[in-house]
Amino acid sequence: MEDLFELDKKHFIHPTSSITQQQQDGAKAIITKGDGIYVTDTNNNVYIDAVSSLWNVNIGHGRTELAQAAFKQMQKLAFSSAFSTFSHEPAIQLAKKIADLSPQGLNAVFFTSGGSESNDSAVKLSRHYWKIQSKPNKRKIISLRRGYHGVAAASTSITGIPEFWDMAGHLMNDFLHVETPYRSTTEKAITSLQSMIEQEGADSIAALIIEPVQGAGGVLIPPSEYLQAVKDICEFYNILFIADEVITGFGRTGTMFGMENWQVIPDAMTFAKGVTSGYIPMGGVVISDHIHNVLKEKSTGTLFHGFTYSGHPTAAAVALKNIEIIEQESLVTNAKEMGKELLKGFQKIKKDSSIVGEVRAIGLIGAIELVQDPSTNQAFSPQLGITASTINALHERGVISRGVTYDDTNILCFAPPLIITKQETKELISRISDAISFVEQQIGISKD
Repeated sequence: MEDLFELDKKHFIHPTSSITQQQQDGAKAIITKGDGIYVTDTNNNVYIDAVSSLWNVNIGHGRTELAQAAFKQMQKLAFSSAFSTFSHEPAIQLAKKIADLSPQGLNAVFFTSGGSESNDSAVKLSRHYWKIQSKPNKRKIISLRRGYHGVAAASTSITGIPEFWDMAGHLMNDFLHVETPYRSTTEKAITSLQSMIEQEGADSIAALIIEPVQGAGGVLIPPSEYLQAVKDICEFYNILFIADEVITGFGRTGTMFGMENWQVIPDAMTFAKGVTSGYIPMGGVVISDHIHNVLKEKSTGTLFHGFTYSGHPTAAAVALKNIEIIEQESLVTNAKEMGKELLKGFQKIKKDSSIVGEVRAIGLIGAIELVQDPSTNQAFSPQLGITASTINALHERGVISRGVTYDDTNILCFAPPLIITKQETKELISRISDAISFVEQQIGISKD
């Protein structure tokens, strides 16, 4: 096993990781197997995977049904291109299934290999949509600050987190960012959006893209009236409304897609992650009948956009089996019910803690904010490293979580697999509570 750690340092450049930390300390853990909500490392340490790896292992680890679905499909047709109108049954059936599950009027699917590709594709399709209607100047894309949409060229630029721009700068032009209602109000956020549209001119804006819940930004759940107000503005100014459901899709929020919580129907929707529960790469864009009809009627020649693995037959077969499990095991309902238990647990931790501010959850995605003074929301000094300390305390107690520290916030994010039981939720809450109590003692703050 020592060799693995050394080989990791020598040869494996990790995504979204500190290269310095990797070289100094080696891999945080080398995971060898998964079972349900748990994963095990090379030292036989067992962890609750409290973020479903990357918000995506919705049906849990170790589901041999998906391995069997992949094996069966590979025996028959492992791969076949979908270019030049070639097709195959798994992609056709998956497109139909996703259309059936999607909000009313979204019935056509373009497949990708993951979330970044999906959001880049949504940008290109929205610009193409306007261009073939003789409106080539409608190119700009609006998104929210603290929003995360991926790391490809367009999706990096859509992302509203400056840390992701610092590495290589903005890779594309015509991307705008407006205020989120987080730590603000719906009125101020809507004013920010309207002001941006008026300033830039609606005839220059192709689309607005928004996550129903801002995941990597800190699990930011919008006020009840916000998304409908955004949709109304888009309709008024003739701007496409794109929902980024990469994290929130396929049951995560207690509905099949996140937008359903607010009964808002977008013009297009991107997805990935939960469509295969991460067992194989797959993503896509679902577009409305109106957009599809425009593409059918006004596109001429070849649609010069596509990926080698668009509609990959093995990935499609795995996705179909994954969705079947989500439906047969009522995992959307379980996410809703266990999400209530998760939130209750968070609220109990807040009541018992001296450093917990806002807590929130919708379905099985939630967050706990750590603050120096909960009565005023006074933030901890960044130098204290409170989030990193708590993530480490969780790790030592067998919980894998994720921390967010943008804009001097200290947020612990949680999104366990949708199969989690009530007892497992209680165990997770107990470990979180213990970790936070330990950090409180370390910094010398206790509940009065």
